[in-house]
Amino acid sequence: MDLEQLRSEIAAGNVDTVVLGFTDMQGRLQGKRLDAGYFLSDVLGHAAEGCNYLLAVDVDMNTVDGYAMSSWSSGYGDFVLQPDLSTLHRIPWHPGSVGLLADLEWLDGKPVVASPRQILGRQTARLAERGWKAYAGTELEFIVFKDSYEQAWNAGYRNLTPANQYNVDYSLLGTARIEPLLRRIRLAMTGAGLTVESAKGECNPGQHEIAFKYDEVTAACDHHVIYKNGAKEIAAQENVSLTFMAKVNEREGNSCHIHLSLRGLDGSPVFADDDVLFQRFLAGQLKYMRELTLMFAPNVNSYKRYADGSFAPTAVAWGHDNRTCSLRVVGHGHGLRFENRVPGADVNPYLASAAIVAAGLAGVEEELELEPELVGNAYTSDAPRVPKTLREARELFAASALARNAFGDDVVDHYLNAADVELAAFDAAVTDWELRRGFERL
Repeated sequence: MDLEQLRSEIAAGNVDTVVLGFTDMQGRLQGKRLDAGYFLSDVLGHAAEGCNYLLAVDVDMNTVDGYAMSSWSSGYGDFVLQPDLSTLHRIPWHPGSVGLLADLEWLDGKPVVASPRQILGRQTARLAERGWKAYAGTELEFIVFKDSYEQAWNAGYRNLTPANQYNVDYSLLGTARIEPLLRRIRLAMTGAGLTVESAKGECNPGQHEIAFKYDEVTAACDHHVIYKNGAKEIAAQENVSLTFMAKVNEREGNSCHIHLSLRGLDGSPVFADDDVLFQRFLAGQLKYMRELTLMFAPNVNSYKRYADGSFAPTAVAWGHDNRTCSLRVVGHGHGLRFENRVPGADVNPYLASAAIVAAGLAGVEEELELEPELVGNAYTSDAPRVPKTLREARELFAASALARNAFGDDVVDHYLNAADVELAAFDAAVTDWELRRGFERL
């Protein structure tokens, strides 16, 4: 939808609400629902504002210490939500509604550097300086439960009923069991302007994936957050729940494999046209994966995915069409790309994509040599390992010269504090595991 279409739809009474949102540190959409007339008369020309604590809270929306950009001492002021009209889209699952995304600015017009979309924007600008554009596709898995979100909450998320009782990976019968939900999500996302490719079952009971066509990397991340938010809203309307947690139980986790390739500004296939460049870009992924894992796996729970034999990677290695490696090379010509299998479905796509681009550019600038591919089972190899805990990833990120050079000290310190907040909350929690293990027997 473009602006003229929006004006016409509002004038005709078909649109009454404009949802303006941005992506926070946790990868969630935050923002406001605006009266459509007010959006045209005021917000379109003057933007909107929101409390700057929205990039300085934990997952529970608690105000926490340690952020330079937002605190009690600075008064928790506002920043500006500057609408990006190129993201204007319909929201078919909410009558009379359209949505668009915003970039964040301070009141003086300077960018909010810790905003995930702006972090990616600075890396795509570096690509553009070389005459390149990144294209990406993100593959989000989720698990569907027959319980509503309210029922799940009231049950303490225990003993929920998955939508399927067994492994339905690629099973047409298994997906048919919840096809009304999957179909509604697919059609809704098509109506929102996304290009749906397919839906399939996955391994964990109730686990599924809806895949979308690749796009320019920022657009792909925009679509990712629109879809993730919309899928939850549609599930709630259907009185069921779905989760993108990285690891819900001891079975297979929810992944978010990210496919990435480069093209010239003229559309030429950069990787296919220059094998040396492709190898250096891929070598950068290997060299810097461990120290950038915080941007792929931001939560304590993220690291529970990395289990041998689970289709989640544990080895920092690459291979041709090898799903045991953290980096899988597939395709040819314009489709030649690599798949980063490290992120889980809890990932912030802008941060992960920014890390992939930064690592690749470092590989090119440093003229890195690509190590031989790993053939066979990476789980049993002697390759370096993906960090096992958030604490390990946090320390690697803190010591990363690449992270500070590519993203800046402000960004690195901001996301280190986010990791510290997550770790402190987890360290203070008494878990179900501890209660079961120790209540009577210790």
